[in-house]
Amino acid sequence: MTDSDGSAGSDGSRGPEVFGDGVAVEALLREAGADAAGALWRLTGTERQLDANVVRLRSGAAVAAHVEPDLDVLVLGLAGRGTLHCAGVEHALEPGALRLLPRGAERAVAAGAEGVAYLTVHRRRPGLTVRPRP
Repeated sequence: MTDSDGSAGSDGSRGPEVFGDGVAVEALLREAGADAAGALWRLTGTERQLDANVVRLRSGAAVAAHVEPDLDVLVLGLAGRGTLHCAGVEHALEPGALRLLPRGAERAVAAGAEGVAYLTVHRRRPGLTVRPRP
């Protein structure tokens, strides 16, 4: 366990872990390094009801336009700057910017010159199961 600033906790462990699946975002981004991209952190465990990810895109990178037909997604800007496109509207994606992306709406993300990091949260998808034919 570490303190909220990412320093070693009383048990001597290191890293950005704060509690359970929690994370100290500034420490996570710092320890990942400037070149790290993609999902830097995600919730784990089998009994949770939510999925959450901290995602970083490098300068000029993008998540192509796509539609999520089943899930609303909450997006929170954490660091850097970018653009979030949702249902034909462009929004600034910057620290503190919070947006709901409704299911069925086309969405895309583009990083600005300094890159962008953001948190996504949505209901967890149930695992795939194999069932006999009816």
